[in-house]
Amino acid sequence: MNGVGALIEQLGQLHNRTQETPLFNPVFQLGLDLSRQLEGGELDLTGIEALVAELECESMQSRASRLRRLVAPVAIIDNRRELEMSLTEREFSAFRARWERPQLHAVFTAHPTFLLTPDQSAAVADAASSSADIGLNACVTGAERPAITLKYEHGRAMRAISHAQDARDAIVSEMLEHAAAHWPEQWHELEPLPFRFASWVGYDMDGRTDIKWYDSIGFRLGEKAERLARYAASLAAIDANHPLLNDLRGALAYAEARAADFAEDLTSPEALSGAANRLTADDPNKLLSLAPLIDALEAEAREAADQRAIALKTLAAAMRADGLGMGWIHFRVNSSQLHNAIRRRIDPDNTLDLASRGAMAALREILAEVKPLRSNFAALAIESSTAIRQFLAMAQILAHVDSDAPIRMLIAECEQPSTILAALYFAKLFGIDDKVDVSPLFETESALEHGGRFLDAVCAEESYQAYVRQRGRLAIQTGFSDAGRFVGQIPASLAIERLQGRLSEAMVANGLTDVAALIFNTHGESMGRGAHPDSFEDRLTWPLSPWAKRRFLRAGITLEPEVSFQGGDGYLFFATPELARATLTRIAELRPAETDLDAPVDPFYRRTDLSLDFYRAIRSHQRKHLESQTYSRALTAFGLGLLNPTGSRVSRRQSDIAADRGMNLRQIRAIPHNAILQQLGYPVNVIAGVGSAADGNYEELAALLTESARGRQLVRLVRSSNALASIKTVAAFGELFNSAYWASRPYRGTESHLSDACEALAEYLTTDDRTGVFRRLASRLRVDALKLHRLLALIPNENPLDDRETVRRTIGVAQAIRLALLQHMFLRAVSIPAFSRANDISRDDVMEMVFTLRIDDALAQLRRAYPTHFTQITDFEVNAPSDYPDNSGEGYATIARDYIDPIERAYALCLRLSTAIANEFGAHG
Repeated sequence: MNGVGALIEQLGQLHNRTQETPLFNPVFQLGLDLSRQLEGGELDLTGIEALVAELECESMQSRASRLRRLVAPVAIIDNRRELEMSLTEREFSAFRARWERPQLHAVFTAHPTFLLTPDQSAAVADAASSSADIGLNACVTGAERPAITLKYEHGRAMRAISHAQDARDAIVSEMLEHAAAHWPEQWHELEPLPFRFASWVGYDMDGRTDIKWYDSIGFRLGEKAERLARYAASLAAIDANHPLLNDLRGALAYAEARAADFAEDLTSPEALSGAANRLTADDPNKLLSLAPLIDALEAEAREAADQRAIALKTLAAAMRADGLGMGWIHFRVNSSQLHNAIRRRIDPDNTLDLASRGAMAALREILAEVKPLRSNFAALAIESSTAIRQFLAMAQILAHVDSDAPIRMLIAECEQPSTILAALYFAKLFGIDDKVDVSPLFETESALEHGGRFLDAVCAEESYQAYVRQRGRLAIQTGFSDAGRFVGQIPASLAIERLQGRLSEAMVANGLTDVAALIFNTHGESMGRGAHPDSFEDRLTWPLSPWAKRRFLRAGITLEPEVSFQGGDGYLFFATPELARATLTRIAELRPAETDLDAPVDPFYRRTDLSLDFYRAIRSHQRKHLESQTYSRALTAFGLGLLNPTGSRVSRRQSDIAADRGMNLRQIRAIPHNAILQQLGYPVNVIAGVGSAADGNYEELAALLTESARGRQLVRLVRSSNALASIKTVAAFGELFNSAYWASRPYRGTESHLSDACEALAEYLTTDDRTGVFRRLASRLRVDALKLHRLLALIPNENPLDDRETVRRTIGVAQAIRLALLQHMFLRAVSIPAFSRANDISRDDVMEMVFTLRIDDALAQLRRAYPTHFTQITDFEVNAPSDYPDNSGEGYATIARDYIDPIERAYALCLRLSTAIANEFGAHG
């Protein structure tokens, strides 16, 4: 075996055989060829590991190249020049309008996408940060994965935000320098605010119970200390003896001490009381507002020379943007948690339908009568309701940590206007409604389908109108993860776009054009989570299209776009100073909060007879997959065993072996769902249905998609995904469970040394359904793909990839090697000597664990059945002699060496291949 290049060539030759035999599967055949070499001794796991390392390296180079391509140019000097070229305003008023409100709110979320190790992330980012050729400098192979804890995720988020802050400071400084040169009499009036940053890491309670309330307080205090240290460092760089440094350093020491308090275990009343009393007590260093410091810096700047004035105003701008933290924070709860909390107030007997008019009337009544209540940390500690606990935590943060920076309250699965009124009630109850932005999340199929009526109803509520006017903004959240999973990514994106349009209509109809519309589009970096891979412009306009933006801006509604940069994938855009600067410069150039109001109507929105039918047909096709037992069984055939652990939040609920055999898709979260699709070789939730939706109307639909900017963007997404997809790979996985394959493999004397193992596997799998499941799924995907290719042939390819086949073959080789490793694991597992049932775990249970890739569980059971470390007779100081035991006790060591250890090593290599495949797709899940 000469390496991956030779395997790519071999796979290409095998592909040629499909012309003779259409059902021939080159990926599976290459996997079989490798398996025969591995089982025959021509190749060992060390040789396989060398191939895996080569694929890892190539995939990291691919990822670095993609990252650089999206944000290029990356050199600081180039981006300084690019920014200056974009400053084309001739009037100060126009310049001021552009720079005094955020073009984008960037939220650093921590969904489980920490695929790369810190060393790997650094290698990819460093390679992408330079214009030099990307070579071995991007490669870190076989890296040990750290435990991904909430603290780890928070630290990575803060690191990314710090780079973003530095990049924003540089942009603000250069913008002020330009203004000072062009408008010397007016530039001091500028209060720049081009970007805001936020995070929900440590504050997101949706789907997890492992975050204690005092963890959130502790994180916020830690962020306050970190930001104060950065403010002090910036001011010291301007003037090492500046008088405000004493204020900042005193506040920093105080914040560090309080953060240390809340980093302790505060479960006991005594511990909590001490920490709470120290935080709530008056103290000269208890800085709660930066307003006096901002005023002082601005006043000093007006009297200073330009260079010093620019530096002072840049620091004031950072303080104005971030407040007393690394950015704004987002708490998140589920709507059901709010429902449980509000029932205690309006429906203690649990008889009221919260969607009913009666519930709305009751909520209006208590909203009109509510009187704010004081609260303290003891009230927070004893509160059992998750939702109320969040409001109490927000109240304490606003009272004792940062009184200026508002807090977002995101509500997941929010489908009823009563949920919003319930949130408003608790915000008023604890006296924080003037600082909290309640934001419903529209992500489920029902929420997207009925979201327009929801928005109409809630915007008509007088209490809600008064609330958003008080806040100056109306906030909503649209999600692409669950929407992409349950609706399909393309219909989800189009449904979200229509929902955004309905929001503008509801605001106009209810006289709310005097408040801003803050639209938080929570997508990730994956195509399956709403991240368009073709360009940064596509990445920004896919979730918030020019059509949607025009609906707001033509109505005179200020738009505040917000997007997430999710976890390890998203943080790469801010992993180095160069990348952070390039990312923010691209955003500043593209101006996502603006659009051309005079642009002609895109035919995609004019020809709704075609576009709506197209949308509905894709959505219907996606629904059929989700409702199909075939699709569900194929995706769960290996459980979640094809995936690395990539976050602190669990990927699914705990279950037993029997439950694994019938795992439901709703047990798996959105990101693992998408990640499994990548690993199986076909992003169904992106591609499927597009071809079938064009059936019978190819020419007319192709013409529409070609003529429409939105249509071409849609096609670019599909082409990018399809370029990485392989239906043959999907089918290949099913053949692993084919009893006939195992029975035939040693046929006519070939591989006779495997006869017993293959016979055992063949017998074990005679009743297994997975071969048929994968074949049916592959057949359905193939029929749809034929129609897709017919449609794409009629649409010009805007970005043809020269290396498309090389990339596909590289992924194919990775899949084939993994197929060989999986077969190696199956053969080793079935060859282990039978052991007696212990603790309700049988040999068949262990086999099923291996087949569903619950390898850690299987290894634990096998090592318990065949221990290699146990008490020896020589460990005892017993005087009486003994001739027994009369053997060395090495039998189990042999079983471990020949069977158990190879399974463990092969599985570790499988997971490294999973990382490589995800890198080729550009993101995890």
